[in-house]
Amino acid sequence: MLRRAGPSLRHFLLERKSGAGYSSYSSEAKMSRPVQARRLEGIDKNIWVEFVKLAATYSTVNLGQGFPDFPPPDFLKKAFVRALSGENHMLHQYTRAFGHPPLVKILAQFFGKLLGRDLDPMTNVMVTVGAYQALFCCFQAFVDEGDEVIIIEPFFDCYEPMVKMAGGMPMFVPLRPKAPKDGKLMSSADWQLDPAELASKFSERTKAIVLNSPNNPLGKVFSRGELELIADLCVKHDVLCISDEVYEWLVYDGKEHIRIASLQGMWDRTVTIGSAGKSFSATGWKVGWTVGPNRLLQHLRTVHQNSAYHCATVAQEAVAQGFQRELELYGKPESYFIQLPKELQQKRDWLVQSLDAVGMKPIIPEGTYFLVADISEFKSDVPDVPDSDEPYDSRFAKWMVKNKGLAAIPLSAFYCGAHKNNYNHFIRFCFAKEEATLKAANDILQKWKQEKTSP
Repeated sequence: MLRRAGPSLRHFLLERKSGAGYSSYSSEAKMSRPVQARRLEGIDKNIWVEFVKLAATYSTVNLGQGFPDFPPPDFLKKAFVRALSGENHMLHQYTRAFGHPPLVKILAQFFGKLLGRDLDPMTNVMVTVGAYQALFCCFQAFVDEGDEVIIIEPFFDCYEPMVKMAGGMPMFVPLRPKAPKDGKLMSSADWQLDPAELASKFSERTKAIVLNSPNNPLGKVFSRGELELIADLCVKHDVLCISDEVYEWLVYDGKEHIRIASLQGMWDRTVTIGSAGKSFSATGWKVGWTVGPNRLLQHLRTVHQNSAYHCATVAQEAVAQGFQRELELYGKPESYFIQLPKELQQKRDWLVQSLDAVGMKPIIPEGTYFLVADISEFKSDVPDVPDSDEPYDSRFAKWMVKNKGLAAIPLSAFYCGAHKNNYNHFIRFCFAKEEATLKAANDILQKWKQEKTSP
């Protein structure tokens, strides 16, 4: 082969690199143009990033972030092991983008039974990377620039930034507490919507309302009357409903979880979101789903195929087997969906007693695995700072984790910026914990009480 005469490319580059001009240019060649998309402005802060770091650094007992510290049920772990180590090697590869066929089929059977309608697994169900991605798909699929989305406060904190990223405008309406009679402890049922105030938020610009029942952080389970109020307004104004029902099985004291999609006029305008992480105590698996009419889910599929595209096959296979078991045991005492809320109700009651005994007034939740407590009687420990931009409960929670080793989340994190100081004397605890964890929390609280009362 003939080679062209002259210096090689390598020789040329080495010679250029050694020159002063090149060295000066490379050290100063920094980007000066803005790189952040405008849709990210004002949504960069995240309560979980901050408080997870604080809990990891200081806490001995973490009742802050919402996940169980106990394992998923044995039948689910065994299903995962079978899927992982079995002879079907295709479970290690891509499956159907919109949901592993065995999973969407059993979800269609299961939720079709609950909703009283025949569901097509290919068009009425879509599997997502946790409920979080399901929410993202909804906002991206339905919300245009300038659309208004009604959010009920307090709300799971991602709703607001996701609406804004889609170009929408969040419109907030609060649940307002009503003091209980006879000195009883407050219940999450005492936090209610004002019908006139809710109706005032609907307009021709309203595209959707976000419903979270059972509600995180309060644990409120919306009654049939409250859901019918929301449904009537949705039908009247032709508005979508994004129904976040990830805690659907975690209801207590004989309360009933009612699916808003089952109410008259709501199936055609509702996307219902569920979570295997919450249903089976396996939050790290990140398997969620949406259920709804094809006319809505077809647009979620467009977002999904152009973002996450696919969810872990092995986890979907295991969850499918878990739901097959639960369908066979539906309504029976052996059902995990019956056993889990019974166990969690005991843990809830235990934490309620612990908090009440030391003067943190708990709001008894009807559902979820969260409990909100009033910290007003502890203000002497963490004095208020006039004109502070940081809500009081946020400073209190930071002080508590650093000085007492107990982690919780400030309730103000679940309100929009303008309303963060309206309910800033509450903090949220998670009680989906081992007995030893709850006992350790009680020990901290009792010691704290003794320190407060000792001369």
